[in-house]
Amino acid sequence: MKIIDDFLNNITMYRLMLYFLLILLGLTAVLAFFNKLPFSFISLIFTTVFIVLICWITNKIIAKMLNAPTNLESVYITALILSLIVTPINSLDKIPYLAATGILAISSKYILAIKKKHIFNPAAVGVFLTFLIFKFGASWWIGNQYMLIPVLIGGLLVVRKMQRFSMVVAFLALYAFFTGSHLIQTILESPIFFFSFIMLIEPQTTPPKKNLQIMYGGLIGLISVFQAPEIALLIGNIFAYIVSPKEKLLLKVKEKIQIGQDIYEYVFNGKLNFLAGQYMEWTLLQKNPDSRGSRRYFTLASSPTEEDLKIGVKVYSDSSSWKKALLAMHPNDHIVASSLSGEFTLPKDINQKLCFIAGGIGITPFRSMIKYLIDTNQTRDIILLYSNKTASDIVYTEIFDEAFQKLEIKTLYINTDIQGFIGEKMIREKVSDYKERTFYISGPHSMIDIFEKTLKIMGVNRSQIKIDFFPGYA
Repeated sequence: MKIIDDFLNNITMYRLMLYFLLILLGLTAVLAFFNKLPFSFISLIFTTVFIVLICWITNKIIAKMLNAPTNLESVYITALILSLIVTPINSLDKIPYLAATGILAISSKYILAIKKKHIFNPAAVGVFLTFLIFKFGASWWIGNQYMLIPVLIGGLLVVRKMQRFSMVVAFLALYAFFTGSHLIQTILESPIFFFSFIMLIEPQTTPPKKNLQIMYGGLIGLISVFQAPEIALLIGNIFAYIVSPKEKLLLKVKEKIQIGQDIYEYVFNGKLNFLAGQYMEWTLLQKNPDSRGSRRYFTLASSPTEEDLKIGVKVYSDSSSWKKALLAMHPNDHIVASSLSGEFTLPKDINQKLCFIAGGIGITPFRSMIKYLIDTNQTRDIILLYSNKTASDIVYTEIFDEAFQKLEIKTLYINTDIQGFIGEKMIREKVSDYKERTFYISGPHSMIDIFEKTLKIMGVNRSQIKIDFFPGYA
């Protein structure tokens, strides 16, 4: 699994999804070429190219009219999904209907939106409205026996990347329970896996918290037994919107401050209601984005008690085009922040003993939490183990020093070049009551994996370990 996780950690979820859809399209093109599908190779290629072009043009026009930031990866993903669920056309008289599907899908992201946050899955809107108006709908032709294995393999990679297993399982369980005796035929000949791995988990229109995701998946699974997939998804989207944060912010850079070696703090003008430790999706447009795309997830380094929003970013020499574009930003430049999410937050029980373990720039959620505790004068029993390669990588010391003076929150700085990595021996020495504490771990995926294994060997219960996970780590 390590090889798979290393691959997934170095690609954003949007780029992974895009590549997966392109592979599916390539495989179906081969099947169509050898007459294994109920349409021709030429029809498939023409339909795909036409939909992609229509979606691109529509997005370009609307974004320019509204002066709105956009993400081409998202546009291409929507277009490719439509290409895989709408039967390729074999006559020119169906071109207007095909065009309507693409136009309605992309337009919904801008029109069916509240406070710049779109409510519905664009592909589902496109096929639903086209059928409603023109009686030209989706056949979901991707659901066939030839594509079952590729959809399963790629779909499981996407779900692992996004950590949405509980949502998908809830959906499939409810759907399978009510499908009954037709289950085997449904699995082989329906688009159920494509729908659950691709459309169900679309991050912009799903709830942020795990318990709500399970409810969301189960609700859509139940409705899908009686309604078309797109209708079930649209109903589920309404539920997701009701229970999810609504913000999509166009933020202006106030300050860019170098706070450590290759570490920068970005301060943005803006106020947001959030919990210390939560993260957001940050979209920054680039002329030529690399394979890691134009979106990133960063934890808010600021506390909910502060006036501005802050993030801390480590920039390496081989950083992505996204980080290079971020580094080039100046005061008054803009960035889009949306999809507030995350359950890596302080427990409600203020008497619960905690141990924070941070590696490098993984310190940002702890900066947010500890600053919040300082500002609210909230005393908690916390030990922070803060690991860095060199002393020049250490940031936010003024916050942690203040926390020690006012709240007796202890911070232990570990220089790995001198002291070595934090291991079982160090944890036993520095955190003698470790079995009584809940561990919060934030840092590179490799570090998190090591600490999880170490703590389990030490007898720490899995329920006492919380991980700062967010999708699209690259």
